[in-house]
Amino acid sequence: MAGNLMRFSPFNDIARFEPFGGFEDMLRELRLAPALQAFETGQTMKMDVSETEKAYTVKAEVPGMKKEDIKVDIDGNKVSIAAETSQVKEQKDGETVVRSERFSGRLYRGFTLAHEIDAEHSVAKYQDGVLELTLPKKAGNGTKPLTIS
Repeated sequence: MAGNLMRFSPFNDIARFEPFGGFEDMLRELRLAPALQAFETGQTMKMDVSETEKAYTVKAEVPGMKKEDIKVDIDGNKVSIAAETSQVKEQKDGETVVRSERFSGRLYRGFTLAHEIDAEHSVAKYQDGVLELTLPKKAGNGTKPLTIS
């Protein structure tokens, strides 16, 4: 039993950037969790960006979306990804929703890269909830080393 003990720190929720995590647990125990739904934040788009000499590769999580609902815009070195979905709420007579975590709404993520992107040769693939972008750099946009005299 002593092996299951954990050291309590009141700052754990803040360190994980969940400052109100303890309150949610407390309210769940009091059966007031539905009151918290208005304060929950929406889903965020998580991304990985990698770079080679010739191109950037972006992998963005957009789970539950159809590829027709995802829009990618490239303007110079600026890239934006937008996706929108709707959720049909099902509630039967005599049934109370205790918790709903499925997302309905719009996801958006915009970012700027160091080099301009060749939009004509860019490729986008969507599979298993992950959008993968291959963004080739425009030729002649490399940085030139500065000679110090």
